Amino acid sequence: MTASTLFASADYQAWLKQIKQRVHTARMKIALAANDELITLYYELGAQIVERESYAQWGSGFIDAFSKDLKDTFPDIGGFSSKNLRYCRAFFRFYCSPAIWQQAVAKLESIPWAGVDSELAALLTHMPWGHNILIFTKSADLQEAHFYLQQTLESGWSRDVLALQLKSNLYARAGKAITNFSRTLPTPQSDLAQQTLKDPYTFDFMAMTEPFNERDVERQLTQHITQFLLELGKGFAFIGRQYHLEVAGNDYYIDLLFYHVTLKCYVVVELKNRRFIPEYAGKLNFYLSAVDSLLKRDDDQPTIGLLLCRDKNNIEVEFALRDMNKPMGVSEYTLVETLPDNLKGALPTIEEIENDLQQLQQNGNQERDL
Repeated sequence: MTASTLFASADYQAWLKQIKQRVHTARMKIALAANDELITLYYELGAQIVERESYAQWGSGFIDAFSKDLKDTFPDIGGFSSKNLRYCRAFFRFYCSPAIWQQAVAKLESIPWAGVDSELAALLTHMPWGHNILIFTKSADLQEAHFYLQQTLESGWSRDVLALQLKSNLYARAGKAITNFSRTLPTPQSDLAQQTLKDPYTFDFMAMTEPFNERDVERQLTQHITQFLLELGKGFAFIGRQYHLEVAGNDYYIDLLFYHVTLKCYVVVELKNRRFIPEYAGKLNFYLSAVDSLLKRDDDQPTIGLLLCRDKNNIEVEFALRDMNKPMGVSEYTLVETLPDNLKGALPTIEEIENDLQQLQQNGNQERDL
């Protein structure tokens, strides 16, 4: 068999694919192991710095001198700048309670993550250092930090996306929508659905500054699609805009229809550019019944509705949802409203966002047809 024949054979290609996957897996394990050691080292450095500062009379320049000595000894290794060593100190202080840190430091040689439980340590060591810095410098407490650590690992957020979620205060918004899930969905589906929805949703997609031109605005509008889906959260698959349903010979159109791959159900999203009124819940309940009858398969979970309004009264919403027999939630959403008057016309309306979603879907269908 010639070399060209060998390379083209199905057996060889299948074997090569397996080897490539094995190499890729090994590289990932090596990278994770290296990151594990690095984060553990930074925690230990932070602990040792805290310990020495507690009793050694070395003065305020201690960290700067320590940094210089480490860089002189290990010139080919980064991460020993004065700034980063201060981050290491803050890292240890944040995750190790002041009440136990002195005891923890004494055990560092035998227990590298003394003062931190094994579950939290595993999250920290799977997180790149840059992500870790963002989380412990922006979180108010361990509970909030734990939330962002889990969400980052589950969703695979880049550092920029993590920074965006921290800035939008996702922790305070996640699971806060007013819903009737506890009454209309079985557990644990109701709990998972509740955590999927937020309140409020933040659609601050665009911030234009002079000078800018029409192409800049077009580019920003294209980016809105990604931001919109990102704000909805992991698991939402876009089905369609103004999705047509026929009920009893009459035509109805859902604003936005999604399928949630984790919840395994359709999600109907209705957008209202005004304050919530109870009639909106009734119409959404009708749409959910229609989707359950016309689209839902036997192995799908009950369809969920999300009503997004510019404003709401929580008590009024609770009364409106009380006797609805379909699972739904109501949240507010916010748009950027701080731009100069001469730029406000460049902001997308809800209708423009929907049009962009529709255009994206059409472009995707055309590309698949080519």
